[in-house]
Amino acid sequence: MSEPPARPVPPVLFKDADDVRQRLDDVGYLVDEGTATALFLATVLGRPLLLEGEPGVGKTSAAKALAEALDTPLIRLQCYEGLTAGEALYEWNYQRQLLAVRLTEARSHDQQRLTETDLFTEEFLLDRPLLRAVRHEGPLPPVLLIDEIDRADDEFEALLFEFLGESAITVPELGTFAAVRPPVAILTSNRSRELHDALRRRCLYHWIDFPAPERAVEILRRSVPAANEPLIASATEFIGRVRALDLDKAPGMAEAIDWVSALAALRVARLARGDIVATLSAVAKSPDDRIAVTEALEELGYPGQARKP
Repeated sequence: MSEPPARPVPPVLFKDADDVRQRLDDVGYLVDEGTATALFLATVLGRPLLLEGEPGVGKTSAAKALAEALDTPLIRLQCYEGLTAGEALYEWNYQRQLLAVRLTEARSHDQQRLTETDLFTEEFLLDRPLLRAVRHEGPLPPVLLIDEIDRADDEFEALLFEFLGESAITVPELGTFAAVRPPVAILTSNRSRELHDALRRRCLYHWIDFPAPERAVEILRRSVPAANEPLIASATEFIGRVRALDLDKAPGMAEAIDWVSALAALRVARLARGDIVATLSAVAKSPDDRIAVTEALEELGYPGQARKP
């Protein structure tokens, strides 16, 4: 039995976790020590990294920022129910194959026909995100974002095993394509379903939590420069307290940024109940959550006007 192919040695992309933090900071993405360490280990060990966390905490943004910091292409595969191998790995250009058959027949006087070997060559191969990442020929490996893997079907995970384990993809008609420079593969999941153990074993793992108040303030300060300090401070405190409510979808940093951006666009200087109610659609993303937040405004420190006797 032959030995499995050895994984190619990944290039040195960062000196250490502090280098990751600094270079991501330079492109406007603040990252904590745990996330920086996970990203560093993924690059130095050449292993895929599975990022999990609630929606809106910055999992997708981490991959985008990593590609920007490295000045390398970001190749994104957005997962969804029913995603097929042809959409994720590769497929054949059937229209071009048919055209080649017709041209050959039209030009040939002895009715020469193209064989299957003639038609299933690299000339007719269409690279989809995974194969495109494997065949990337740039000076640095690309960042491959496999976004929301939990939205894909269970069977789709099995299609990833060869790629995740060996940075390779096999095309039966052509053989195996192995990456010269393994892509930095980042998988994200919102935990809408449990992933297979076999997939988890092939990946490093990190959970991204909602940032601590101090870091949330700094993220908002950078993301919404038009907002003043009192507004950012009060909005951060409010979002933190709203997250403690029993909501269908607790607001993440994405919602916090959208909300503060809306408040700043309305030229709100200090947070008040009326401003909250007017912009609640940026925070509460369902009718039930909107009702829950509105009913909790008094205990959150924003009571309504007292009724006149």
